[in-house]
Amino acid sequence: MKKIVFCLMVACLSFTFLPLQSNAATVTEPSTAVDPKPAESAEAKALLLRLEEINKMDKEKMDPSEKKDLRKEVKSIKKNLRDIGPGIYLSGAALIIIVILLIVLL
Repeated sequence: MKKIVFCLMVACLSFTFLPLQSNAATVTEPSTAVDPKPAESAEAKALLLRLEEINKMDKEKMDPSEKKDLRKEVKSIKKNLRDIGPGIYLSGAALIIIVILLIVLL
């Protein structure tokens, strides 16, 4: 029994640490004219412009209450941009679990 378990462990480790490399017979060229950033909505553009305006302001001459209001506004704008923008957000733990499942299943 111990011998079979040992052989299975060695086989699994050899597949894990010594993968075979395969080379494709034909080389495919990457597609061209891919837009890396999708078109943004008008609302998102307006929020980004407001963020730029806030960043360009001279904050040294402002009262602490005005600065606090600006910080709240920036936080709300960033939250709105996250809600508007497409995408899937995964945590680090979720990525690790996905990688482990792929390794086990493949």
